[in-house]
Amino acid sequence: MTIARITTAALAAALALSAGAAAQSYPVKTVRIVVPVAPGGGTDPQARLLGKKFQESMGQVFVIENRTGAGSMIGTEFVVKAPADGYTLLCAASSLAGAYTLRKDLPFDLLKDLAPVGQISSAATFLVVHSSVPAASVQEFIALARKHGGKMNAGSGGYGSANHLTLEMFKQQAGIQATHIAYKGSGPATIALMGGEVDFSFAGALTSLPHLRSGRIKALAVTTLKPSPLVPGAPPLASLYPGFQASNWYGFFAPAGTPAAIVNRISAEIASTIQLPDVRKFMSSEGAEPVGSRPEEFAAFFRSEVERYAKVIRRANIRVE
Repeated sequence: MTIARITTAALAAALALSAGAAAQSYPVKTVRIVVPVAPGGGTDPQARLLGKKFQESMGQVFVIENRTGAGSMIGTEFVVKAPADGYTLLCAASSLAGAYTLRKDLPFDLLKDLAPVGQISSAATFLVVHSSVPAASVQEFIALARKHGGKMNAGSGGYGSANHLTLEMFKQQAGIQATHIAYKGSGPATIALMGGEVDFSFAGALTSLPHLRSGRIKALAVTTLKPSPLVPGAPPLASLYPGFQASNWYGFFAPAGTPAAIVNRISAEIASTIQLPDVRKFMSSEGAEPVGSRPEEFAAFFRSEVERYAKVIRRANIRVE
């Protein structure tokens, strides 16, 4: 072996040892978890709960910062531009996958400039209708929508939100038309549904369950491949349209270039934290199921979500407004 090769090998070994040592001592200062949406919903409470648990297990302060605006892109860009040292993390939701195709104006690449760390959880969404809608099943609802020829209104939490893209996917699969009305969040969209401003929407368990129980809205189906124990009477849409699947998922990302050893350390903390009984109980109350995937698994899942939503967006010609 030449001297040059020996030197290169020694340098690589030294760098590997240095990275390993950094991961073992990580974190040595406050870690910032950026939530790119306002408090409330599903992302913020999960970020806060995991941040608290990380603080207990790793002995350092984890601060939650809500950096909102531009469809969660302000907070995301802040993380992309942060030092790749593990001290600035992003806790984001499934709408991030749609943003890749919707937001062509972004000065960064969501697939190249973020390092997926691990998925926290996944939450089912339900096809819900106002109580006055004369349909007791998905089949009856589709027949009604076709009869009205696109005159029914559908609400969502905003252009490009997960429930908006699920709505468009449903319209494409079912072959129906409906007027989309975007609200500023899932909460306002559910309020609009209860008030009869819209006829139907796709909503998560957190926002829909109290109103399902009161009878003001009713669930016709769930978007997971299996029935949800939260609403046992709602069959999977996949039973009518094989492969139909959508969920609100939540996960951690770091700036691209963050040392793999640190990414793996945070991922391992996510996986162990979501097994704690009080964390599982909290997630169950939020209608979410813990996941805890490894970085490479989450990266593959994120890319598949980007590709899946890209097809829906292009076919529906959705544009950010």
